[in-house]
Amino acid sequence: MSDHPTLPPYAIAMGMRIEAIEADGAPVIALDYSDRAEGRPGYLHGGAIGGLLEMAAYAALHAALGAEDAQVRIKPVNISIEYLRAGLPRQIQAAGQVLRAGRRVANVRAEAWQDDRSKPIASCWVNFLLRPR
Repeated sequence: MSDHPTLPPYAIAMGMRIEAIEADGAPVIALDYSDRAEGRPGYLHGGAIGGLLEMAAYAALHAALGAEDAQVRIKPVNISIEYLRAGLPRQIQAAGQVLRAGRRVANVRAEAWQDDRSKPIASCWVNFLLRPR
């Protein structure tokens, strides 16, 4: 990952941004509450939360791969999202953690929170296929 990580067009279109960088190099991605992220009135849409989690998982994997990132093609195999509490009308943040990155498969966990990181509102597991370019 470069010194200045970038987000893909989807994340930018949704208004996501890199808020901070964790000690392990994984970005913390933030999304402000807005009309484009609203589901039922006064709550974040589950798809917006899921998209944020997916972007956090990708960003964590890119950071963990480091220089090897340019040598592999990353393809998500599956994602499983657990919604734990309602997303309220304020900023949400998410960060991922790579649990395993082998030669062919990577397993990443991501969590999203508002206000208090110790109380996640959603989490996910993403399994990625890693293929040489």
